[in-house]
Amino acid sequence: MTRQRILVVDDEKDICDILQFNLENDGYIVDVAYSGEEALDKLDPQHSLIILDVMMSGISGFTVAETIRKSNNPIPIIFLTAKNSENDLLTGFSLGGDDYLPKPFSVKELLARVKAILKRSNTQVNNVRKWIIDDLVIDANFNRVTIHGEEISLTKKEFEILLLLAQSAPQMLTRSEILNRVWSDDEFVLDRTVDVHITRLRKKLGEYSSIIVNRSGFGYYLNLEAKRES
Repeated sequence: MTRQRILVVDDEKDICDILQFNLENDGYIVDVAYSGEEALDKLDPQHSLIILDVMMSGISGFTVAETIRKSNNPIPIIFLTAKNSENDLLTGFSLGGDDYLPKPFSVKELLARVKAILKRSNTQVNNVRKWIIDDLVIDANFNRVTIHGEEISLTKKEFEILLLLAQSAPQMLTRSEILNRVWSDDEFVLDRTVDVHITRLRKKLGEYSSIIVNRSGFGYYLNLEAKRES
């Protein structure tokens, strides 16, 4: 199963260390930022959730959240804060926070909330639509594909084919099914068109070309567990 990546943001190193240790023990990949500014620099489509302290030197967690939401990024946010008044809680939720945990907090409770939020967000296909295969990210929220954080240039049809395969995985799609769902009825195309586009797509995916699997005589499917080629 693909490991999910979490960004922990707190200007207290001890808290970051504790959260990183426990989250990694639970199987997550964890990145750490010690300020709001660093968080905005580090946040990318590979992150599935952000754990965000509110009261930090420099820009606050609320400002970070507001900036994230203004960029139309739907990533789930859990606020951590020593401020636990009703007004602060309402502010957090009004800025698009998904949960709000006052300090001091139980690590077990936080882990349970992380699991619940990620499970919920993964089932909301129309909200968070992102597939992560190692350092390859297919992000339907922003219509882009990145490898090692760098966006690769795909044509509209190439992206639509890759997205269709991701949405259908691990189900195999025939050439005719891909043609019917990617090309409009008024476009005259041959089955061979699919093969040509996938050949170009594989070339652009480089070390991740093997995620698109072809079974001769049947069709194509996306192997979400594939490893990059060395």
